[in-house]
Amino acid sequence: MGNSLSRAAIAVGLSLGLATLGAAVPASAATPTAPAGLTAYNGSAAEAKANKAFFEAVLASVAEKRAANPTSTAAVTVVYNASAAPTFSAQIARSTAIWNGAVTNVKLASGSAANADFSYREGNDSRGSYASTNGHGSGYVFLDYAQNQQYDSVRVTAHETGHVLGLPDHYTGPCSELMSGGGPGTSCTNSSPNAAERARVNQLWINGLAAALDKQLDKSLAK
Repeated sequence: MGNSLSRAAIAVGLSLGLATLGAAVPASAATPTAPAGLTAYNGSAAEAKANKAFFEAVLASVAEKRAANPTSTAAVTVVYNASAAPTFSAQIARSTAIWNGAVTNVKLASGSAANADFSYREGNDSRGSYASTNGHGSGYVFLDYAQNQQYDSVRVTAHETGHVLGLPDHYTGPCSELMSGGGPGTSCTNSSPNAAERARVNQLWINGLAAALDKQLDKSLAK
């Protein structure tokens, strides 16, 4: 969790942690120290900008594939790769199932690193968990071990994936709101988006993908 953006990547702590619902910290990992300010869920303009950039990178990655195969009638699919986050494989699979059951205009599917629109990673980071993109690729979601000791990991992973699908943080929301993240405290274990969040994702992937696809097709025709 941090307040500055790296020049190499737009990275931001999402103020959400992971708990130990079957996701034990690997024995090889050093015992982490919880990042300072872990309970300060205030958000910032930098966080909002980074989350938006991450979503736009994923959207562009999906649109580029669609533009390369414009005759495809397959449902819109966002491909992820979780090979770099083995500790949280169960949580990632569960959050994927939650989102796939909640929305209709976009689906998440596991795939190879070479074909992924984004990936998951794990480790120790003083910023906590965050989403990162350098503006040229699809980026990744980083899951931090220290926060995993305090918060429900399925909720965290589903929350992080909400950013992938275009939702911003709303830390002042209730526990029933997935994107309220860690705002409601460590006792909150809700890992499902509410009706408004589901509707927003469906809307984003109708309108946003159409615009991104038009842009990619224009680029292809200009070559």
